[in-house]
Amino acid sequence: MSIPVVMVLAGHDPSGGAGIQADMEAIASQGGHAVSVITCLTVQDTCNVQRIEPVVDYLIEQQAEALLADMPIAAIKIGLLGSIAAVQAVHRILLQAPDVPVILDPILAAGGGKSLSSDLLLEAIREYLLPLTTLLTPNVPEAAQLAIHGDTLDAYALSLLDQGCSHVLLTGTHADTAQVENALYGEGKRLRTWTWERLPETYHGSGCTLASACAVNLAKGMDMVKAVATAQAYTWGSLQAGRKIGRGQWLPNRFYWMK
Repeated sequence: MSIPVVMVLAGHDPSGGAGIQADMEAIASQGGHAVSVITCLTVQDTCNVQRIEPVVDYLIEQQAEALLADMPIAAIKIGLLGSIAAVQAVHRILLQAPDVPVILDPILAAGGGKSLSSDLLLEAIREYLLPLTTLLTPNVPEAAQLAIHGDTLDAYALSLLDQGCSHVLLTGTHADTAQVENALYGEGKRLRTWTWERLPETYHGSGCTLASACAVNLAKGMDMVKAVATAQAYTWGSLQAGRKIGRGQWLPNRFYWMK
Protein backbone atom coordinates (compact mmCIF):
# COMPACT_ATOMS: atom_id res chain seq x y z
CA MET A 1 0.00 0.00 0.00
CA SER A 2 1.47 3.37 -1.00
CA ILE A 3 1.77 6.16 1.55
CA PRO A 4 0.71 9.68 0.52
CA VAL A 5 3.72 11.98 0.27
CA VAL A 6 3.33 15.66 1.15
CA MET A 7 6.07 18.16 0.36
CA VAL A 8 6.22 20.97 2.91
CA LEU A 9 7.91 24.29 2.17
CA ALA A 10 8.17 26.17 5.46
CA GLY A 11 10.44 27.63 8.09
CA HIS A 12 12.19 25.87 10.95
CA ASP A 13 10.81 26.63 14.42
CA PRO A 14 13.30 25.61 17.15
CA SER A 15 10.49 25.30 19.72
CA GLY A 16 8.84 22.48 17.79
CA GLY A 17 5.46 24.17 18.07
CA ALA A 18 5.05 25.47 14.54
CA GLY A 19 6.84 25.34 11.20
CA ILE A 20 8.37 22.26 9.64
CA GLN A 21 8.23 20.16 12.81
CA ALA A 22 4.52 20.88 13.30
CA ASP A 23 3.84 20.04 9.66
CA MET A 24 5.73 16.77 9.80
CA GLU A 25 4.04 15.70 13.03
CA ALA A 26 0.55 16.44 11.70
CA ILE A 27 1.19 14.66 8.39
CA ALA A 28 2.72 11.60 10.09
CA SER A 29 -0.08 11.49 12.66
CA GLN A 30 -2.64 11.36 9.85
CA GLY A 31 -0.91 8.58 7.95
CA GLY A 32 1.21 10.47 5.45
CA HIS A 33 4.93 10.91 4.79
CA ALA A 34 6.26 14.47 4.93
CA VAL A 35 9.29 15.64 2.96
CA SER A 36 10.62 19.05 3.86
CA VAL A 37 12.02 22.07 2.06
CA ILE A 38 13.40 24.60 4.55
CA THR A 39 12.58 28.15 3.44
CA CYS A 40 13.99 30.04 6.42
CA LEU A 41 15.63 29.61 9.79
CA THR A 42 14.11 31.38 12.76
CA VAL A 43 15.04 32.39 16.26
CA GLN A 44 11.83 31.92 18.22
CA ASP A 45 10.24 30.33 21.25
CA THR A 46 6.67 29.82 22.44
CA CYS A 47 6.41 33.56 23.18
CA ASN A 48 7.42 35.21 19.90
CA VAL A 49 9.76 35.33 16.90
CA GLN A 50 13.02 37.22 17.39
CA ARG A 51 14.64 36.75 13.98
CA ILE A 52 14.06 35.23 10.53
CA GLU A 53 16.92 34.29 8.22
CA PRO A 54 15.61 33.31 4.75
CA VAL A 55 17.26 30.48 2.85
CA VAL A 56 18.68 31.61 -0.49
CA ASP A 57 16.22 31.03 -3.33
CA TYR A 58 18.30 28.58 -5.36
CA LEU A 59 18.68 26.26 -2.38
CA ILE A 60 14.90 26.26 -1.91
CA GLU A 61 14.50 25.26 -5.56
CA GLN A 62 17.21 22.61 -5.43
CA GLN A 63 15.67 20.99 -2.34
CA ALA A 64 12.28 20.79 -4.00
CA GLU A 65 13.54 19.64 -7.40
CA ALA A 66 15.44 16.75 -5.81
CA LEU A 67 12.27 15.59 -4.05
CA LEU A 68 10.01 16.03 -7.08
CA ALA A 69 12.38 13.88 -9.14
CA ASP A 70 12.52 11.16 -6.50
CA MET A 71 9.06 10.72 -4.98
CA PRO A 72 5.40 10.82 -6.02
CA ILE A 73 4.44 14.10 -4.36
CA ALA A 74 0.67 14.02 -3.78
CA ALA A 75 0.25 17.47 -2.19
CA ILE A 76 2.33 20.57 -1.51
CA LYS A 77 1.89 22.55 1.70
CA ILE A 78 3.38 26.05 1.98
CA GLY A 79 4.00 27.89 5.24
CA LEU A 80 6.35 30.70 6.23
CA LEU A 81 8.48 31.91 3.32
CA GLY A 82 10.22 34.98 4.71
CA SER A 83 11.26 36.81 1.54
CA ILE A 84 10.06 37.86 -1.90
CA ALA A 85 12.82 35.75 -3.45
CA ALA A 86 11.48 32.71 -1.60
CA VAL A 87 7.95 33.43 -2.88
CA GLN A 88 9.27 33.60 -6.43
CA ALA A 89 11.26 30.38 -5.95
CA VAL A 90 8.16 28.58 -4.70
CA HIS A 91 6.23 29.91 -7.71
CA ARG A 92 8.79 28.30 -10.02
CA ILE A 93 8.56 25.05 -8.07
CA LEU A 94 4.77 24.95 -8.33
CA LEU A 95 4.96 25.38 -12.10
CA GLN A 96 6.90 22.09 -12.19
CA ALA A 97 4.02 20.25 -10.47
CA PRO A 98 0.89 21.67 -12.10
CA ASP A 99 -1.42 18.79 -11.16
CA VAL A 100 -0.49 18.61 -7.47
CA PRO A 101 -2.88 20.28 -4.99
CA VAL A 102 -1.33 23.29 -3.23
CA ILE A 103 -2.28 24.21 0.34
CA LEU A 104 -1.10 27.66 1.37
CA ASP A 105 -1.07 28.74 5.03
CA PRO A 106 -0.28 32.47 4.68
CA ILE A 107 1.74 33.10 7.83
CA LEU A 108 1.88 36.89 8.08
CA ALA A 109 2.40 37.29 11.84
CA ALA A 110 3.82 35.25 14.70
CA GLY A 111 1.59 33.95 17.47
CA GLY A 112 3.18 36.49 19.78
CA GLY A 113 2.12 39.31 17.47
CA LYS A 114 5.34 40.11 15.57
CA SER A 115 4.68 40.94 11.92
CA LEU A 116 6.34 38.58 9.46
CA SER A 117 5.28 40.37 6.29
CA SER A 118 5.50 43.63 4.38
CA ASP A 119 3.43 45.29 1.67
CA LEU A 120 5.86 44.04 -0.98
CA LEU A 121 5.75 40.48 0.37
CA LEU A 122 1.95 40.56 0.41
CA GLU A 123 1.92 41.71 -3.20
CA ALA A 124 4.31 38.91 -4.17
CA ILE A 125 2.06 36.31 -2.53
CA ARG A 126 -0.96 37.74 -4.35
CA GLU A 127 0.82 37.72 -7.72
CA TYR A 128 2.83 34.50 -7.60
CA LEU A 129 1.06 32.11 -5.22
CA LEU A 130 -2.67 32.78 -4.94
CA PRO A 131 -3.38 31.91 -8.61
CA LEU A 132 -1.76 28.50 -8.04
CA THR A 133 -3.40 27.76 -4.68
CA THR A 134 -5.89 24.93 -4.34
CA LEU A 135 -6.73 25.71 -0.70
CA LEU A 136 -5.85 28.89 1.21
CA THR A 137 -6.19 28.68 5.01
CA PRO A 138 -6.07 32.24 6.41
CA ASN A 139 -7.32 33.49 9.74
CA VAL A 140 -9.35 36.72 9.69
CA PRO A 141 -6.40 39.18 9.92
CA GLU A 142 -4.52 37.29 7.19
CA ALA A 143 -7.58 37.28 4.91
CA ALA A 144 -8.04 41.03 5.45
CA GLN A 145 -4.41 41.68 4.52
CA LEU A 146 -4.40 39.50 1.39
CA ALA A 147 -7.81 40.42 -0.01
CA ILE A 148 -7.73 43.37 -2.40
CA HIS A 149 -11.30 44.38 -1.60
CA GLY A 150 -14.05 43.72 0.93
CA ASP A 151 -14.95 44.70 4.48
CA THR A 152 -16.71 41.55 5.74
CA LEU A 153 -15.56 37.97 6.21
CA ASP A 154 -17.54 36.74 3.20
CA ALA A 155 -16.22 39.61 1.08
CA TYR A 156 -12.60 38.85 2.02
CA ALA A 157 -13.01 35.20 1.08
CA LEU A 158 -14.78 35.95 -2.19
CA SER A 159 -12.06 38.45 -3.08
CA LEU A 160 -9.43 35.77 -2.51
CA LEU A 161 -11.34 33.42 -4.81
CA ASP A 162 -11.40 36.18 -7.44
CA GLN A 163 -7.65 36.58 -6.96
CA GLY A 164 -7.11 32.98 -8.08
CA CYS A 165 -7.53 30.61 -5.14
CA SER A 166 -9.69 27.57 -5.89
CA HIS A 167 -10.88 27.29 -2.27
CA VAL A 168 -10.52 29.34 0.91
CA LEU A 169 -10.92 27.97 4.44
CA LEU A 170 -11.40 31.10 6.56
CA THR A 171 -10.72 30.25 10.20
CA GLY A 172 -12.39 32.11 13.04
CA THR A 173 -9.90 31.69 15.86
CA HIS A 174 -9.14 35.43 15.77
CA ALA A 175 -12.76 36.55 15.45
CA ASP A 176 -14.70 37.99 18.38
CA THR A 177 -17.25 35.17 18.60
CA ALA A 178 -18.32 32.87 21.42
CA GLN A 179 -17.49 29.82 19.32
CA VAL A 180 -14.94 29.35 16.55
CA GLU A 181 -16.59 29.44 13.14
CA ASN A 182 -14.64 28.14 10.15
CA ALA A 183 -16.07 28.59 6.65
CA LEU A 184 -15.09 26.95 3.37
CA TYR A 185 -15.52 28.93 0.17
CA GLY A 186 -15.31 27.84 -3.44
CA GLU A 187 -17.15 28.20 -6.74
CA GLY A 188 -17.82 31.84 -5.89
CA LYS A 189 -19.76 31.16 -2.69
CA ARG A 190 -19.65 29.89 0.88
CA LEU A 191 -19.85 26.09 0.71
CA ARG A 192 -19.87 24.96 4.34
CA THR A 193 -19.60 26.35 7.86
CA TRP A 194 -18.35 24.48 10.93
CA THR A 195 -18.63 25.58 14.56
CA TRP A 196 -16.15 24.51 17.25
CA GLU A 197 -15.93 25.11 20.98
CA ARG A 198 -13.52 27.95 21.69
CA LEU A 199 -10.78 26.56 23.92
CA PRO A 200 -9.46 28.73 26.77
CA GLU A 201 -5.77 28.82 25.79
CA THR A 202 -3.79 30.23 22.86
CA TYR A 203 -1.73 27.81 20.79
CA HIS A 204 1.56 27.93 18.90
CA GLY A 205 1.25 26.04 15.62
CA SER A 206 -2.50 25.56 15.32
CA GLY A 207 -2.59 26.98 11.79
CA CYS A 208 0.30 24.79 10.66
CA THR A 209 -1.47 21.76 12.09
CA LEU A 210 -4.72 22.51 10.29
CA ALA A 211 -3.16 23.27 6.91
CA SER A 212 -0.94 20.18 7.01
CA ALA A 213 -3.86 17.98 8.00
CA CYS A 214 -5.81 19.37 5.04
CA ALA A 215 -2.82 18.65 2.79
CA VAL A 216 -2.44 15.01 3.81
CA ASN A 217 -6.17 14.44 3.48
CA LEU A 218 -6.15 15.84 -0.05
CA ALA A 219 -3.08 13.71 -0.76
CA LYS A 220 -5.14 10.68 0.27
CA GLY A 221 -7.68 11.56 -2.40
CA MET A 222 -10.44 12.97 -0.19
CA ASP A 223 -12.76 15.54 -1.73
CA MET A 224 -12.31 19.10 -0.48
CA VAL A 225 -15.21 19.21 1.99
CA LYS A 226 -14.30 15.89 3.61
CA ALA A 227 -10.58 16.78 3.72
CA VAL A 228 -11.30 20.08 5.45
CA ALA A 229 -13.86 18.63 7.87
CA THR A 230 -11.55 15.78 8.89
CA ALA A 231 -8.60 18.15 9.32
CA GLN A 232 -10.59 20.44 11.60
CA ALA A 233 -11.66 17.59 13.86
CA TYR A 234 -8.06 16.37 14.10
CA THR A 235 -6.74 19.87 14.82
CA TRP A 236 -9.35 20.55 17.52
CA GLY A 237 -8.39 17.27 19.19
CA SER A 238 -4.72 18.25 19.06
CA LEU A 239 -5.47 21.60 20.69
CA GLN A 240 -7.79 20.19 23.34
CA ALA A 241 -4.98 17.84 24.37
CA GLY A 242 -2.36 20.61 24.12
CA ARG A 243 0.39 21.14 26.66
CA LYS A 244 2.12 24.17 28.15
CA ILE A 245 5.80 23.30 27.83
CA GLY A 246 7.40 26.75 27.52
CA ARG A 247 6.71 30.19 28.99
CA GLY A 248 4.34 31.29 26.23
CA GLN A 249 1.63 29.68 24.16
CA TRP A 250 0.50 26.09 24.55
CA LEU A 251 1.68 23.51 22.01
CA PRO A 252 -0.71 21.18 20.18
CA ASN A 253 -0.41 17.48 20.98
CA ARG A 254 -0.57 16.12 17.46
CA PHE A 255 -0.37 12.51 18.58
CA TYR A 256 -3.11 12.92 21.16
CA TRP A 257 -4.81 9.74 19.97
CA MET A 258 -1.84 7.61 21.09
CA LYS A 259 -2.77 6.76 24.66
